[in-house]
Amino acid sequence: MSGIEVWTTAGLKKLEYPPEAIWETIVNAVVHRDYSISDDIQILIFDNRIEILSPGKLPGYVNVENILSARFSRNPKMVRTLNRYKNPPNKDLGEGLNTTFQKMKEFGLRDPVISEDGNYVKVILPHLPLAAPTVAIMDFLRTHKEITNRHARDITGIKSENLVKIEFYKLRDEGHIERVPGKAGPKSAWRLTPKGKRYLANHPKNDGQAA
Repeated sequence: MSGIEVWTTAGLKKLEYPPEAIWETIVNAVVHRDYSISDDIQILIFDNRIEILSPGKLPGYVNVENILSARFSRNPKMVRTLNRYKNPPNKDLGEGLNTTFQKMKEFGLRDPVISEDGNYVKVILPHLPLAAPTVAIMDFLRTHKEITNRHARDITGIKSENLVKIEFYKLRDEGHIERVPGKAGPKSAWRLTPKGKRYLANHPKNDGQAA
């Protein structure tokens, strides 16, 4: 992952995730996968997410909605055996993914996304900020003179150019940003207005929506 660079509100940085979130998700996949299926756990790394796919559907009464609170193990003997170690790799039943969610939040990233994808349980760790799009755009402009539609899509996770324009227009209508003169089309960019600069000076980073 260290070879991948992504745009963040602070600029271009190496792709980073909370190590505990990755560890707990992979351990959870190893401990709770369906070993009757002759297949591997898959770990896919993209520039905006990590996907961990564990063979088998969710066990017993566990579903996507209750997975963080349900206490059900497909492989109880494995869980009990690992728990006998002085420093067991897995947390108590039901605590692993809860730790993943907590560490992602502490790192300023959005919640993991859990789903059943065919014959796999898929956990996506998105590299997307918790902040609302307008807040992410304003945070980016704290340290950059201007922002393009492409940069805004990267830092907000919004895929559509038109939807990003709507976020720009919200900030424009509030008087916080304006178009950079002389730049149009693909090179079009936005910059802070005097009002926008005053707003950032008076508000700590990620302190709610611009208004």
